[in-house]
Amino acid sequence: MKNYAISQEELTSLRKNYLSDKTNDVKRHALSKTDINDLVYVSEQTDHTKDYFNVEVKTMNVCNQKQSGRCWIFASLNLLREHIAKQLNLEQFELSQNYMSFYDKLEKCNYVMNVLIDLKDKDIGDRELDFILNTPVGDGGQWDMFVSLVRKYGVMPKENFFETAQSNKTLISDKLINATLRQFACETHKKSEKECLKLRETYLAKFYTMLCNLFGVPPQKFVFTYKPKDGEVVVCENAITPVEFAKQYGVMDLVDEYQSVVNAPTKDKPFNKTYTVKYLGNVINGKTVTHLNVEMERLKQLIIKSLKEGELVWFGSDVSHYGERTEGIWDDKLFDYKSLLGVDFAMNKDDALNFRESVMNHAMVITGVMLDEDEKPIRWKIENSWGDDKGRKGFYVMSDSFFDLYVYQAVIKKVYLNQTEAESLLKKPVELLPWDPLGTLAK
Repeated sequence: MKNYAISQEELTSLRKNYLSDKTNDVKRHALSKTDINDLVYVSEQTDHTKDYFNVEVKTMNVCNQKQSGRCWIFASLNLLREHIAKQLNLEQFELSQNYMSFYDKLEKCNYVMNVLIDLKDKDIGDRELDFILNTPVGDGGQWDMFVSLVRKYGVMPKENFFETAQSNKTLISDKLINATLRQFACETHKKSEKECLKLRETYLAKFYTMLCNLFGVPPQKFVFTYKPKDGEVVVCENAITPVEFAKQYGVMDLVDEYQSVVNAPTKDKPFNKTYTVKYLGNVINGKTVTHLNVEMERLKQLIIKSLKEGELVWFGSDVSHYGERTEGIWDDKLFDYKSLLGVDFAMNKDDALNFRESVMNHAMVITGVMLDEDEKPIRWKIENSWGDDKGRKGFYVMSDSFFDLYVYQAVIKKVYLNQTEAESLLKKPVELLPWDPLGTLAK
């Protein structure tokens, strides 16, 4: 490491220069009693985030993931519930997020145990082993991981498997699960394959018991009851499995119609090629997480096409910047930090990805867009899963300039892809390193 220590002369100069600028007194005094975002909020900018859209897909009321990181499951089920509700003419309807979460956690535990068995002979300090042990299992996930769960376990209405205190607030349960996985890693380290497989059986039973206690025991069959708009209650005669339910209402076929399309403008990811991330998954032998990388304008075209066809769009973005939850706004021009602090925090999208300033960390649903006379987007309407007491009854507005910088992924029906894009899907995806930014939403 370089030996560039802060000298006393530098400290003296820094202090003198700071105190000589009297505007710093005002800034310091204001910041001592006021939230920084309240000081730098640009009220004029809200004109660019009005709640009007000329292409919009009407949806049901928003859901609430509460204190959990299950946004990708909520967004996925929000898309599917509209499909089922339309068939049955339902005013409001939710699918069980807890049901999907239970099997996602169980499958992730098994997936990580498989990875740890692969890495059992690695020395402590190996980067891949260290990466896995850092956060073995998280709440996050990807669309293709959701597809794997639907294929294997189906879906069920929320009223047949409700949330628990632990599914709504997952911090402690995740910590306990990960502690157990690290115990498994310790016990299998440098052991034989036979010993590891025996331990896997033991630990799988531990995880199943733990998850049942935390989230409840998922029903194997249920009786579907629903009430159409202005109609009588319908009680289906026979109990069905979640897989049968998914098949009956077209969910199995629907999830296979979609493809993850991303905009990652870094030099290591040429456009019109597909990518996957090593060790990213949940169901062993499930669907490979595959992203088709395209330019941003093309990603927008595909999203707008979907909305015009009356289809919601699942998407992944970075929502840790320039957001205002009370007003329900994401806009990169909403806060003027530079005027207050004298630092310009802006980075190009590729640099932000490469240097970890920005990564995907939240999945939601796009329900509308405002287009100008040239069919160019001005702002986007977003269905979030943070409850109806945030934003505009749970919906948010995202400026197009924010979209350019912080939206990374959308799930699009394959029929909308052009020939070049469709042919790219036939080729084996390039495998990226486990810590690549395209894998972050799954943590």
